[in-house]
Amino acid sequence: MTAIVEAHALGKRYGRRQALTECTLHIPPGHVVGLVGPNGAGKSTLLKLAAGMLTPTTGTITVLGGRPGGGPDQISRVGFVAQDAPVYANLSVADHLRLGARLNPGWDQGFAAARVERLGLDPAQKAGKLSGGQRAQLALTVATGKRPELLILDEPVASLDPLARRDFLRHLMEAVVEHGTSVILSSHLVSDLERVCDYLIVLAASQVRLAEEVDDLSAAHHRIVCARRDPDTLPVGVDVISAEHTDRQSTFIVRSSTPIPLGDWAVEPVGLEELVLTYMEHDRPTGNPSAAPASEAAR
Repeated sequence: MTAIVEAHALGKRYGRRQALTECTLHIPPGHVVGLVGPNGAGKSTLLKLAAGMLTPTTGTITVLGGRPGGGPDQISRVGFVAQDAPVYANLSVADHLRLGARLNPGWDQGFAAARVERLGLDPAQKAGKLSGGQRAQLALTVATGKRPELLILDEPVASLDPLARRDFLRHLMEAVVEHGTSVILSSHLVSDLERVCDYLIVLAASQVRLAEEVDDLSAAHHRIVCARRDPDTLPVGVDVISAEHTDRQSTFIVRSSTPIPLGDWAVEPVGLEELVLTYMEHDRPTGNPSAAPASEAAR
């Protein structure tokens, strides 16, 4: 099946600053993809490249098999909500739906109008008078009303309070389930991603550090706690991602394709947030580079 995003050695430079470096990705369809990384890692740049709002400096990227922004047909297949959930302050809610209908040949007015009603938005209300959560929901309504195959969301819940974030994510998942839309969602809030995403991409220092299904990541990563020891004394096939030591104890975050054998250590699961932070903090894993599924994308 055609990947929702396929990138090879993708790079983007702003003047002397390298915003994205040697990015190689293959994201299969049918996923809700979480994109996470520290500020300046290149998340927004990658999403804008996928949406056709930027052109690469180096490498290539295709979205749904086509060139991002490559004509009306390609544009109609992708919905995009920017970081500040932009809406037109002087236009009413109803005006936004009329604008969506004018600009998008596949616009589903019935869906958009029903969603506005379900959200309790007043069609006559100016967007500038809506709360932050309501503006985000209106932006999501316009993006999903065009019936895209791929929905790209660049930190749309960053400024929302916890209840508004939960409401936004719940409505997002309703749209995904109802219409089978693939989603790429960027967020600093790993707890939000953990609730809705089944595929994870970690960017750090402008490079891809990890790109894989969440279930596979959870199954492959473990925490090993033991008396202080050298990482090289761990079993063969256990790749060390990070290591911390005290005078008496060692704690390792490891990746293994097979169960960790019994030994003089305790083996514990690793939560998604800890896993993300581990890959963000360590530019390169210790040991076999294959410990990082996306290591071929790193320099």
